[in-house]
Amino acid sequence: MLIAYRPAPRGLVALGPGGPLSEALWVDLYRPEPDEVAALTALGIEVPTLEDMEEIEISNRLYREAGADVMTVVLPGDADEVGRVASPVSFILTDARLVTVRHHRPRPFETFPERADRSAAGCGGAERLFLGLVEEIVARQADLLEGVGRVLDRVSGTVLVREGRSPAQLRVALAEAAGQGELLGHIRLALLTLERALSFFDQTLGARSQGKELRRIVSGQTADIQALVVHADYLSARIGLSVDATLGMINLAQNETVRILSVAAVLFLPPTVIGSIYGMNFRVMPELDHPLGYPAALVVMVVSALVTYLVFKWKNWL
Repeated sequence: MLIAYRPAPRGLVALGPGGPLSEALWVDLYRPEPDEVAALTALGIEVPTLEDMEEIEISNRLYREAGADVMTVVLPGDADEVGRVASPVSFILTDARLVTVRHHRPRPFETFPERADRSAAGCGGAERLFLGLVEEIVARQADLLEGVGRVLDRVSGTVLVREGRSPAQLRVALAEAAGQGELLGHIRLALLTLERALSFFDQTLGARSQGKELRRIVSGQTADIQALVVHADYLSARIGLSVDATLGMINLAQNETVRILSVAAVLFLPPTVIGSIYGMNFRVMPELDHPLGYPAALVVMVVSALVTYLVFKWKNWL
């Protein structure tokens, strides 16, 4: 799917069907079809394939070709087949326009068009549009980090504060903490690749007419990314604490169950010994002929169990 945008009094508006791509300031390609790739090729823009975008060699992630800067970052987003994923997105920046190529749906690409004029860079050119989109992406990562923090607050409340928590609640808390750890990994990868892309873009600003002004914006965005990385490290430590605490509570619950079973087994051990003695098949056992032998054995069993229980209570083992 190809969506082309042009500047408007407020933000960006999509070109109508059949609108000339030469008028577009931003062309967003989502799972591009061959005819859409051909339309970009006619404008002199080579669209990388998904295999090229997934290649981890630096020469395939950040490079300059035919006057266009190609920067590939890895962003979290939704995919129809598997849900949330971290997948590459390529930014192709020319003097006339910005082209983005993606195969999943990061949310900033849906929210940015109507907010493009609100960014610090504005949308008065391809370079400013690129920096505005990066700003939107960074803000989205900050929102995701805030969401991770809220989930960890809920997990901590379940594991460390709530009384009478059930094993099922602990299992849910453990799954939530593990899921947030996976999301945090996606966010940190996005921040890392964004910082590299901005560093590459900063090196090209010397040849641009607004390079000095844009460099200040790049410096501010880089500082924002570094601050988010520090916050991500803090959340990573919290996730480790939440997982350890949840596993500890699960172990304590299991130990309590095993302790109860052990105490029950010990309480029934003396009566079992007595019953086993008088269940032996020896020919000479004088107690078997005693008229009160059976009730006496029952009394001894109850007393032995009671004495064991009292001893356990005295030792504070119960």
